[in-house]
Amino acid sequence: MLALPLAATTTTADAASYHYKNCTKLHKDFKHGVGKKGAKDKTSGTPVTNFKKSTSIYKKAIAYNKRLDADKDGIACEKR
Repeated sequence: MLALPLAATTTTADAASYHYKNCTKLHKDFKHGVGKKGAKDKTSGTPVTNFKKSTSIYKKAIAYNKRLDADKDGIACEKR
């Protein structure tokens, strides 16, 4: 039996786990969205600040579905 290196299986599983069809699916894992570290919500009201801050997760999610960050502010699916 051939064993794959742990890093190869973890990377593949990790990348696939951030494939979100829409914001409803993303909110199951990240209630208020996910964004790059240092991102600021574009809004005329109270900005969302309690989103998950992770540039790597954000990039993986956006690479799969760019529509998750429709306003292009660096935060995918921000929600109050």
